[in-house]
Amino acid sequence: MKTYHLSYGKHRLELGTRTLIMGILNITPDSFSDGGKFFDTDIAVAQGEKMVAEGADILDIGGESTRPFSEAVSEEEETDRVLPVIEKLVTRVTVPISIDTAKAGVARRAIKAGAAIINDISALRLDPYMSGVASEYGVPVILMHMKGTPRTMQTAPVYENLIGEVRAFFENAVSNAEKSGISRSKIILDPGIGFGKTLEHNLLLIRHLREFESFDLPLLIGVSRKAFIRNLLKDKDSKEADPLSPEVEIGTQAAVAAAILNGAHIVRVHNVAATRATAKIADAIRNIN
Repeated sequence: MKTYHLSYGKHRLELGTRTLIMGILNITPDSFSDGGKFFDTDIAVAQGEKMVAEGADILDIGGESTRPFSEAVSEEEETDRVLPVIEKLVTRVTVPISIDTAKAGVARRAIKAGAAIINDISALRLDPYMSGVASEYGVPVILMHMKGTPRTMQTAPVYENLIGEVRAFFENAVSNAEKSGISRSKIILDPGIGFGKTLEHNLLLIRHLREFESFDLPLLIGVSRKAFIRNLLKDKDSKEADPLSPEVEIGTQAAVAAAILNGAHIVRVHNVAATRATAKIADAIRNIN
């Protein structure tokens, strides 16, 4: 598997020799899985430290829920949620912190506070100033495919050619990023599992992840506790499984393993400890000669 190197400031990441784990830290009251659980700054900081101790290579901090049908929050509110957590964590952990936002103002203040990566679900499309912030600071950027917006993305998404359309989206997103002054060596691609996709679309993207290797860029996958897993696990006459149930965690780890075996360089998850074990085994299988 090809290796890549990402750097910003004091942080250096090698991708490809082993799968890197991005720990999810939502500072929100309404995220689908852990909404409200880490809304208190001190509790969030403790959770971030715990995930690093369990093996997280990156912490991804977000202050606005992007679950299906969610409502946006103001830049001020989002900043107020994430900034105190970032400011404390950068003095307590050595791994890079990623700011999960589509707002340039939030990203700028997060980077000034010590964040080292921008994770933008809109691939720099929703805020015209985001690409400028990324270029100015020279931070790595995660460009994610999303059909629609969080509020509309799961309203009957349709594709004539799923892989082809996601590829075309990436071609355009990478081109626009480079034209904005973002180095190609700083770009990571995320096919956006659950963002404007049906259950079948999500499965196909994981199965055919290697179709995106031709971009010669690192690939990130976020499957943790998502609706396609919960729906696959539900009984015939029941509602989808509880995101926090043991079976959903097992399903998540199965999807993580499949993503790794199909070429993921980074996996974004809630349960770092379980994923560390999954990744260790999947990497061993993938890398054996």
